[in-house]
Amino acid sequence: MARRRWTYVGNRTANKPPEPEKQAIISTCEAFIRDVLKPRFLPEIRPTTFNYCVDIFGKWHGANYRFIQRYRNDDPENAIEPEFDAPFVRLEYVTRDRFNLSYFRHTGQWWTVHHGVTLSEALRLIETEGIFHPIT
Repeated sequence: MARRRWTYVGNRTANKPPEPEKQAIISTCEAFIRDVLKPRFLPEIRPTTFNYCVDIFGKWHGANYRFIQRYRNDDPENAIEPEFDAPFVRLEYVTRDRFNLSYFRHTGQWWTVHHGVTLSEALRLIETEGIFHPIT
């Protein structure tokens, strides 16, 4: 009888973009956030008695570039944390200039809506389709 054992099968982060392409994606997405998302969805910070958005930014998480909202709660008695991050859109890197586009559902799961779109097409979809808009 053969003995079974665990073996390493491969790297889960094999689809990470090369560093030059990653930097180009970052600069394009940062410009999109600065020129499109912030003026449209966060023209000013409006404090409320509950959680309110104070920033929209993006960052890499593995092979995914995520668009994130930072929220603040000024009530020290009811706030678990004074600030927290909530992702709302994910660009999953598939291959050179191809991404799967997902939104973050209320269930805490990512839901992929578009497969294999270019970066420019993904940004256009984020801008035009309400399901990808940040919560304001």
